Amino acid sequence: MNSADRAILVFAKAPVDGEVKTRLIPVLGEAGATSLYRRLLHQLVGRLVQEQLAAVELWCAPDTGHADFQQLQKLEGVSLYPQRGGDLGQRMAYATGQALQRYRQVLLIGVDCPALHMDLLRQAMDWLQGVDAVLGPAEDGGYVLLGLKHMADCLFSDLPWGTAEVARITRQCMQNLEWRWRELPVLWDLDRPEDLARLQELALDKS
Repeated sequence: MNSADRAILVFAKAPVDGEVKTRLIPVLGEAGATSLYRRLLHQLVGRLVQEQLAAVELWCAPDTGHADFQQLQKLEGVSLYPQRGGDLGQRMAYATGQALQRYRQVLLIGVDCPALHMDLLRQAMDWLQGVDAVLGPAEDGGYVLLGLKHMADCLFSDLPWGTAEVARITRQCMQNLEWRWRELPVLWDLDRPEDLARLQELALDKS
């Protein structure tokens, strides 16, 4: 399978003060939290473009009009789409359904996991050729990646998003579907003030 057969769906919010990384605002301030989110967004999309693992679909909230989104659209292989739906599950379901009409396999990721490096994305896509799904579990009980070749409502409907039950319920859904899946190592999202130290350590490891 070549890169034209697959896409990486990046779910992103417009970098607006007070709207992103809100749990870090007490430490960084609104402008600092926005600056951090903007850096994570640009670094992620830039690396995806550089690695040329797959087409890059940037699914934008509240729409595609923000200047940062427009700037990223100029990169080769990046396309913009507005998120559609009420809760996160509805937005992910819509994006997945749309993308699977264009590609044979998709990876759904966010901007909040700097530890999700390119080798892990490559591993997920390689695995997905032989299984129905790939899950990248998060320390908080959610997940940082979901790789799919098929659509299933139970993956996205009536889940308690933002809770420690999301990955467990997702596994139960796949088990009920009699899917085969593989899992990446458990990773961490950059959400809490204590995660900032881990981000610094990650940057030192790469230097």
